[in-house]
Amino acid sequence: MTYLLTLMAGAIQGLTEFLPVSSSAHLLLFHEFFKFNLADNLSFDAALHFGTLLALLLFFYRDIIDLIKGFFASFVKRDLKNDLQQRLPWMIIVGSIPAVLVGFFFNDLIDLYLHEGPNAILITAVMLLAVAVLFLVVEKYALKNKELSAFGFKQALLCGMAQAVALIPGTSRSGITIIASLGLGLKREAAARFSFLLSLPVVAGASAKMALKLLSGGELDWRLLLVGIVSAFVFGYLAIDLLLKYLNRHSLNIFAYYRIALAMVLLGWLYCR
Repeated sequence: MTYLLTLMAGAIQGLTEFLPVSSSAHLLLFHEFFKFNLADNLSFDAALHFGTLLALLLFFYRDIIDLIKGFFASFVKRDLKNDLQQRLPWMIIVGSIPAVLVGFFFNDLIDLYLHEGPNAILITAVMLLAVAVLFLVVEKYALKNKELSAFGFKQALLCGMAQAVALIPGTSRSGITIIASLGLGLKREAAARFSFLLSLPVVAGASAKMALKLLSGGELDWRLLLVGIVSAFVFGYLAIDLLLKYLNRHSLNIFAYYRIALAMVLLGWLYCR
């Protein structure tokens, strides 16, 4: 049963990390419903995040190679204004700064008061609803007619500020950055792709931080962690592919309605408690 629940936790993490529905809300429900608590939850969380990082790296490996080439090319023949391949890695660096700063200075406070405090469920439900409303508003009023080549450092920074808000449970990192990109005029598929590329430094940094704590810990069930990693990797890869294809022809509205329904479930559960 433990291995089955580990497989389920990895699937939930992989799917909801990339679909704009909030991984924190789903894992909260999962742990409470199944009472699934390991001896070292930190190590398990690190394993799941590592699985989603692997999914990102594999799915976007060509983009990552281009980012590396563009980064070094910008030092040789600098043309950030006209060359997207050169500009994009610097945009991702600029866009990662807000989340890095907020995470570095306020991560412990966020965990204490938003993830673990008595109001964690309420905060998660409120953010599910708030971002759902943003989905509907942006889908109705945003132009959504630009390619990524139209983006510059100002737009990247604004998306990065949105990504920092995702540290609040119930927000959804992919959801809030896609909304920000759409609001700035990007087409849906381009917005989702930029959202995933923007997440690379943040997800990699979070995975590295958790891995250091994991390796400095005590005894670990490596077979259990491996199941979680593989599950998060497989379902994360599928989620990225699914979302990019879906947004090529459809709006975010279905995710907005799902978030509203999930928020109602959390609020009902909180009331019953």
